[in-house]
Amino acid sequence: MMKNAVAVVVLGICGSVFCATSCSDKQTEKDYTVYVNPFIGTGGHGHTFPGPVTPHGMIQPGPDTRIDGWDACSGYYYEDSTINGFSHTHVSGTGCADYGDFLLMPTVGEQQYDPQDYSSQTLPYASAFSHENEVAVPGYYSVFLDRYQVKAELAATPRAAIHRYTFPESDKSGFILDLDYSIQHQTNLDMQVEVVSDTEIRGHKLTEYWAFDQQLSFYAKFSKPFTYTIVRDTLADPKGKMQPRCKVLLNFKTEKDEQVLAKVGISAVDMDGAQKNLEAEIPDWDFEKVRSDAHDAWNGCLSKIDVSAKNETDKTIFYTAMYHAAVSPNLFTDVDGRYLGMDLKVHQGDAGKPVYTIFSLWDTFRALHPLYSIIDPQLNNEFINSLLLKNREGGIFPMWDLASNYTGTMIGYHAASLIADAYAKGNADFDLHDAYKACLRVAEYDTTGIKCPAAVLPHLMPMAKYYKNALGYIPCDLENESVAKALEYAYDDYCISVLAEAAGDYRNSEKYRKFAKAYTLYFDPSTRFMRGVDSKGNWRTPFNPKASNHRNDDYCEGNAWQWSWFVPHDVEGLVELMGGEDAFAGKLDSLFTADSTIEGELVSADISGLIGQYAHGNEPSHHVIHLYNYINRPWKTQELVDRVLKEQYRNAPDGLSGNEDCGQMSAWYILNSMGFYQVCPGKPVYSIGRPIFDKAEIRLEDGKVFSVVTENNSPENKYIASVLLNGQPLNKPFLNHRDIAEGGTLEIRMTGQPTRWGVKPVKAE
Repeated sequence: MMKNAVAVVVLGICGSVFCATSCSDKQTEKDYTVYVNPFIGTGGHGHTFPGPVTPHGMIQPGPDTRIDGWDACSGYYYEDSTINGFSHTHVSGTGCADYGDFLLMPTVGEQQYDPQDYSSQTLPYASAFSHENEVAVPGYYSVFLDRYQVKAELAATPRAAIHRYTFPESDKSGFILDLDYSIQHQTNLDMQVEVVSDTEIRGHKLTEYWAFDQQLSFYAKFSKPFTYTIVRDTLADPKGKMQPRCKVLLNFKTEKDEQVLAKVGISAVDMDGAQKNLEAEIPDWDFEKVRSDAHDAWNGCLSKIDVSAKNETDKTIFYTAMYHAAVSPNLFTDVDGRYLGMDLKVHQGDAGKPVYTIFSLWDTFRALHPLYSIIDPQLNNEFINSLLLKNREGGIFPMWDLASNYTGTMIGYHAASLIADAYAKGNADFDLHDAYKACLRVAEYDTTGIKCPAAVLPHLMPMAKYYKNALGYIPCDLENESVAKALEYAYDDYCISVLAEAAGDYRNSEKYRKFAKAYTLYFDPSTRFMRGVDSKGNWRTPFNPKASNHRNDDYCEGNAWQWSWFVPHDVEGLVELMGGEDAFAGKLDSLFTADSTIEGELVSADISGLIGQYAHGNEPSHHVIHLYNYINRPWKTQELVDRVLKEQYRNAPDGLSGNEDCGQMSAWYILNSMGFYQVCPGKPVYSIGRPIFDKAEIRLEDGKVFSVVTENNSPENKYIASVLLNGQPLNKPFLNHRDIAEGGTLEIRMTGQPTRWGVKPVKAE
């Protein structure tokens, strides 16, 4: 039985991570993990967390330093100086908060859990700490808790965590296990706890917040017997409503420097599932083995790309980006194959075909999934198959899936992008017709058969889809964020047209190609911006392209300056709409030179990382720099990519210019630092920019390697002089996916001055 359990663990750590082909990397001589700084993004508004996770792991244990506010999204903020404890679930880099389940805190002395004040960022039992006594590396975290003089250490497997605490001598040592705690004071609908023995506790929790129905169970085992008290009472929140509390106070004696360990397994299925997950993945008390296995899993992951650079800081930023790009989506299948489905029912699945959660598709369709399509297309297909499964169980694709909950967050139906891109690249390991049918379903206005809360349904299935299909456009006086939705629908409809043609449905292929052209309806030639059009066919007035009213205007987390470029599927058409290459270039130049002031009653905090009105800190801008390549000005793409890589990614807690957004900010860096970026997922073409590494070696499937070699590379030499692909001159600033997937070498020679490389020759009259 134990041999089978161990086999499951190996599959969980190695078989379903973004480095699947590198799991035997105890043989890897190079330690890539030394270049990872998990604190990047924990300050500023990056919203990452430094806890020890495995690649795409189910459990995310780590320190919680604050409870409320936008910068509490991951539970940890670098500027804080106190730790509330160590909870076992976190979302990393998001703009919304959830999770923070099952907080565990070691204590010495009288255990203090009152007064618990909802207005405070710290709990009564919180401890001060110093970053000087804090360590975070892939798969391991430690900190010294000043209040209790306890050293805390954490490591993790995919579904379980192990804690090691070094206590001082005391007759009153112990732990507080806090079930009512959560990030941003979520509503606890149900809390169950059961002390199984003097070393074991298990429990279940149901919370309502961003995820309306977030279910989680735990099973915990301690290395030292304890006595206990369960606290169950209520506490008034700021509105006077009585909220339930549930805490378990554990007590024991310790000698000086005695180590007490705790193991915690979690499951979205039930408490038995949590216990099975723990017993399968951490059968003994070998903390160092868990730490070492996590390190090896990460090293295999990071070794998928090997970069060479004179500047070690660039390598730290790069491999930290690789690390952040592999935190989510998260495993959601237990070791026995069971999982919580999108219908919020337990299903028996196959542990060898895992289901995932945390799909921030509005962000990640742009660069994260295109990155996976290169370095691990098998894993990318696992993500797509998870989305297809969620469509079958819940009635429609999720927009933002959190713990198998439809949240209805953000806009678009970008599962279509992932599917079209995988098909276009020849990586479609799924039923094409089922996928195409699901894409047609999500593009139509139909509220029937969707298993989600009533409050979510209007966001998951907005009337904008009805207007788009019935009227041909989305009136701004009838639908919020009408321009942003219309532009994203046009792109997604292009992706559906690709799938329709692949499926042989030529009638729908033509229909959705026409829908993909709907972006033209929002372009105002008098202002040369995309603008809202009302139900009478008039432009919305007044109009200010710098204006932002967060999530309550014609745009989504942006303004007209940022959104007027979102036509990735038809750049040529957008160029023509704006008056041709010269006119387009002038308008694009003005984006980067305009005054950076954002105006409005409630300016979106997501509009960050500004160069003029270009906002690199948020996703709608991420393709825009590469548009110069389409209008014969590739040197401008090169110099702007160089500027963003140097100015907006740093080896510091505030080293990200916006939310990490589940790997998207990092994936942009990974691709662009190697020298290319995909403007339009669904079209298997990459735009060439400015590589910063002397050499980047992508280790593909089947032992193939694609290398980008940069000659005459220096910080000053940011322009391309010439390019060779497999020894042959490449005279256009674009690269096909098959050129990468088949392996080979891209040689890029740099220079210090703009050149005519990549410019189409003028046709003779």
